[in-house]
Amino acid sequence: MLLVRIAEVSRAVGATSARLAKIDLLADALREAGPLEVPIAVAYLSGELPQRQIGVGWAVLRDGFPAAAVPTLTLGEVDAAFSAIGAVAGKGSAAARRVLVGELFGRATAAEQQFLFGLLSGELRQGALEGVMTDAVARAASVPVAAVRRAMMLRGSLGAVAAAALAGGTPALQAFGLEVGRPVRPMLAASATSLSEALEKIGPGVQAAVEWKLDGIRIQAHLADGSVRLFTRTLDEITGRLPEVVAALAKLPVRAAVLDGELIALRGDGRPLPFQDTSARAASADAADGPPLSVFLFDALHLEGADLIDLPDWKRHAELAWAVPPELLMPRLVTDSVPQAAGFFADAISRGHEGVVVKSLDTPYAAGRRGAGWIKVKPRHTLDLVVLAVEWGHGRRRGWLSNLHLGARDPATGGFVMLGKTFKGLTDELLAWQTSRLLALESRRDAYTVYVRPELVVEIAFDGVQRSPRYPGGLALRFARVLRYREDKSAAEADTIDMVRALAPG
Repeated sequence: MLLVRIAEVSRAVGATSARLAKIDLLADALREAGPLEVPIAVAYLSGELPQRQIGVGWAVLRDGFPAAAVPTLTLGEVDAAFSAIGAVAGKGSAAARRVLVGELFGRATAAEQQFLFGLLSGELRQGALEGVMTDAVARAASVPVAAVRRAMMLRGSLGAVAAAALAGGTPALQAFGLEVGRPVRPMLAASATSLSEALEKIGPGVQAAVEWKLDGIRIQAHLADGSVRLFTRTLDEITGRLPEVVAALAKLPVRAAVLDGELIALRGDGRPLPFQDTSARAASADAADGPPLSVFLFDALHLEGADLIDLPDWKRHAELAWAVPPELLMPRLVTDSVPQAAGFFADAISRGHEGVVVKSLDTPYAAGRRGAGWIKVKPRHTLDLVVLAVEWGHGRRRGWLSNLHLGARDPATGGFVMLGKTFKGLTDELLAWQTSRLLALESRRDAYTVYVRPELVVEIAFDGVQRSPRYPGGLALRFARVLRYREDKSAAEADTIDMVRALAPG
């Protein structure tokens, strides 16, 4: 299959808002792909790379490349090129990657280059989200969508599931099962703005489990006859990096298990260290590089030869509590009392944790899905910040000012301290408005960025503050996203860098 076909489908999917039309377009493309091309087509049309990261950023792409006149690139050739680019390492790797990227883009037509640019920059937002793609796989293979979802839950790769469905239909999907040693995608939590809202969604007057929500690393532990393997939420194995975690789990009195939990770096008093300390420790193969990680387990997917994913939460947790000592269990309260749940929530926050997860006692483990059975509640942080500059968008945002540079007011200098960038939370309507508004405030520009007079205030939601050497204040916002513009506020009323510092972990 030629890449230009996928680029055409992506453009057509992005041009329609009708879900069924998107599904039909995607299904037609999947039927055309060869057996080895299906996983690649699924990934590209979902806006992802099978390789995930290949070390190509904006600096490599920004100058552009001469385009080919005629489309000749196949999906297999592009995939092989991305694998080769990602494999480059060592001294001179940046220059070598640039050469390989140039060779690939030089074989692509203008339309294909635009698609590849969006794919590599992460801005290929054509609306083919996982739910739509799952339905498209079912349509293409003429199989029940429930069978695709379950196979996806157990296999963890929609591309592999699509290839099986198109080759072997429902029997091929039924062959997928939970295997100790092969990770499954984790169950995800929906969000609620308040504890009362979350409990109402579970059911008025119904008992629910309320657990701490940690700002840590999600982990899936596979235990088999004394060996322990650890996988992240993206299904990457990190066993070799965490000997202290392996040692703790190897002591469990079980022969076979798949357990779900969280890892976090704690101080001596039990309060969490900044997320960066947890993240850095999980990323390092040196056990002495950073504080040890503590284990908090909250679910069991498999135990001693029995799959538990279809059991209700209360029964899975009972099995977990049998196999795991209390000191390794996530703190949990089962209650139908809103005041009791609120007290548990307040205690979690006072200990420095993110919030809580409210869980239905009756829900099965819906791997890879964000359902109503788990609902996370966090005290939302917001700041009113000033827009200092904005970058031009790419892909479907080309021609709009998109990525905002955010600054907090510095009372000591009368200036502003940059805290990071975000393009999250912007609707097409808001993009059009801010492009017009910010161009009116322009003070200067370069090829990629428009610098503006610091007058426009924007309300930003974020999940926390972390250390960052990239910005002058040494701090950055985590998961910043736009809520609304505050034209009712002047820049002199924006929040200060001192307020941000007060939110940063010590």
